[in-house]
Amino acid sequence: MLKRLLYRDALMLIIDKPASLPVHAGPGGGPNLEQELDALRFGLPNPPALAHRLDRDTSGCLVLGRQRKGLSRLGKLFQNGLIEKTYWAITAGIPEAPAGVIDLPLRKVTNRAGWKMVADPAGQKAITEYRVLGTGDGIAWIECKPRTGRTHQIRVHLASLGTPILGDRHYGAKGEQPLHLLARAITVPLYPKKPAITAEAPVPAHMRAALESCGWRP
Repeated sequence: MLKRLLYRDALMLIIDKPASLPVHAGPGGGPNLEQELDALRFGLPNPPALAHRLDRDTSGCLVLGRQRKGLSRLGKLFQNGLIEKTYWAITAGIPEAPAGVIDLPLRKVTNRAGWKMVADPAGQKAITEYRVLGTGDGIAWIECKPRTGRTHQIRVHLASLGTPILGDRHYGAKGEQPLHLLARAITVPLYPKKPAITAEAPVPAHMRAALESCGWRP
């Protein structure tokens, strides 16, 4: 995990979480990110702790708090919507509008097959700004800035446009490829009298070919 460290100071770490690694242990156990955090103590008596979450199959910028003071300050920033998150997604299909705001409340539905998030006017407020950065052969490279932090928000919102994220079989994509969703960058105004801290995660190997076909250049 040391090789995935993007930023470090006295209160906060930002790491590049790998895809397919859950942040917590599931009911069946198995590898998870929290098992790796002891290597990121950097001399402190306790390992850092998660300040927010990323889906198991999403890679990219993940913020960790060091000590109680760091976690408390980060928790307030996330709660008040003061941390800006930028995601890159590759979608099956191209949105009709090249940019826009998706305002679609979400709620969690559980049944025998498991659970998923669905659009529901009575659900929790969920807003995502998006813009198309490039297109390829029937796919689109989209930048998303979520203004709320609902579970699976970007995945459901892009699927609502008729353009599910590649690899997201849960919300309508076909095929067997991994989820093409990257938490590309994050901006954290951690210190009131200093500039906000920004970190950027590298593009994972499984997204490079699709991004290049949409015009991205390393």
